[in-house]
Amino acid sequence: MTSPVEATLAYAEQFHHEDEILHAARQRGQEMGAPPILPGGGAALCFLATALNARAVVEIGTGCGVSGLWLLRGMRADGTLTSVDVEPEHQRLARQTFADAGFSGGRIRLITGRALDVLPRLSDGGYDLVFADAAKQEYADYLAESVRLLRVGGIVAFDNALWHNRVADPSQRDPDTVAVRELGKLVQADDRLRPLMMPLGDGLLAAVKISA
Repeated sequence: MTSPVEATLAYAEQFHHEDEILHAARQRGQEMGAPPILPGGGAALCFLATALNARAVVEIGTGCGVSGLWLLRGMRADGTLTSVDVEPEHQRLARQTFADAGFSGGRIRLITGRALDVLPRLSDGGYDLVFADAAKQEYADYLAESVRLLRVGGIVAFDNALWHNRVADPSQRDPDTVAVRELGKLVQADDRLRPLMMPLGDGLLAAVKISA
């Protein structure tokens, strides 16, 4: 039987619906081995981008365009999404997703490459929102780069913050789980950040940059 907690979490996840474009992009991501953020987390990204009136957003891990489309739909009409991924085929499919949704090339900057090679080339304090969904063992490095990239008042967010229910289980010590668990500790300990853990999807950890 489904427990009340499981039923409540399922209700919260199913509260957020995806249209045919997002559904198709999600299927492509699954087929390509790039599972995207779940609908609840995607809706949270859209909400954050809208609340920030975000004009400049960085995405670490393009996948096939699910999270990017949620972000674009929350950003202001003249906003630009900069998305970084090591897989050019993933980015080609993401561009298809964005075009299907009516977003022109001028709204999107796709950069193919390793995130930790690309992020240092982006401008300090030039971004409203940074979202990471890529190599878990690099999350701590993404955090350091994100804090540099964000303006004060900007937000950094990480998908898979609960990592398939493994982070909360101290017996789970595989490298990815340890890395995600350590990310949470780093965010909590950083006086420049005000964090929030959201149990949507596979967990979304967000933090507002409150000081330089």
